[in-house]
Amino acid sequence: MKYQSKKKALLLLADGTVFYGKSVGGKEGTSFGEVCFNTGMTGYQEIFTDPSYFGQLMVTTNAHIGNYGTNEDESESDNVKIAGLICKNFSYDYSRPDADKSLLEFLEANNTLAISDVDTRALVGYIRDHGAMNAVISTEVDDLDKLKEALKEMPGMEGLELASKVSTQEAYFFGDENATYKVSALDIGIKKNILRNLAKRDCYIKVFPYDTSFEEMGSWNPDGYFISNGPGDPEPLKNAIQTAKDIIASDKPLFGICLGHQVIALANGVSTYKMYNGHRGINHPVKNLLTGKGEITSQNHGFAINREETESHPELEITHVHLNDHTVAGLRMKNKDVFSVQYHPEASPGPHDAEYLFDQFIELLAKSSKVKQEV
Repeated sequence: MKYQSKKKALLLLADGTVFYGKSVGGKEGTSFGEVCFNTGMTGYQEIFTDPSYFGQLMVTTNAHIGNYGTNEDESESDNVKIAGLICKNFSYDYSRPDADKSLLEFLEANNTLAISDVDTRALVGYIRDHGAMNAVISTEVDDLDKLKEALKEMPGMEGLELASKVSTQEAYFFGDENATYKVSALDIGIKKNILRNLAKRDCYIKVFPYDTSFEEMGSWNPDGYFISNGPGDPEPLKNAIQTAKDIIASDKPLFGICLGHQVIALANGVSTYKMYNGHRGINHPVKNLLTGKGEITSQNHGFAINREETESHPELEITHVHLNDHTVAGLRMKNKDVFSVQYHPEASPGPHDAEYLFDQFIELLAKSSKVKQEV
């Protein structure tokens, strides 16, 4: 379906800057969030359904969005998690044979507001210079003062706990119950492709809500533990941090991704901070300090861990660094089977340079399983 006549729309930033555009059709109204941008050329459906993006207005830097439609099997969660979409050219038609919906139909089904015809090159340049900030997109363009007042009431991302908004409410299983390894996963915003990557490596996973204790996660005697990605500030996640401490004390293998990486750092007394812009895209360069090899990675985070504190920590070792700004992209504990990364080795549609991290986790699970059998 094509919309010949689009309603006027706008993006209002917290500092008062306004960018004008058009509604793509479908949902109209107003939506608030922290504005951020993703530089990926593909994978927009995975981005929109990634729980880590909960509460954020997504600017896509690729000039065309929607041109290959959507497919139900490619969502990273059960619904759209972004607060709204801002793009340059919105494609109503799609050409991919195995798509089951247009992007407009997909957004309509998820009641998601989207605006197009925005000068996204200028917008991204502005965000780079002035940092990520709260914003509002709206088709209600005639009362700018009202939008400004409402935007002032919106809490900032720093100090905001959002994992509870996206986590499962009840524990559930994923994979083959006859698999070799059992993994307890703490869901603070988990992506489906993480579960797929574990399951295809012979793991049976029990996924627990964000505030689950170590005692409950360990009640079915897993071979190891996993802490997922997710949205918001990691510091308010006191229960998850305590659970991570208890897992570490148990001497069982532990793997963390993104928000899980930050939780593991906090469990070791390393602080986190809000980044000026964050890392979001599928072409971020990372160096593996253990092998000396470079990796092209998918990243999505607005917080990072303190590098100086990590370097001076007697039990931690930095394993990966981001080559653009030298932030910590991975760590491991020296005397424990615990490691984590600040990027997405499960990235779909890619890149896949870092999938070996799942294999490393499986090696640790095999060792843990062998010890358990001997006992």
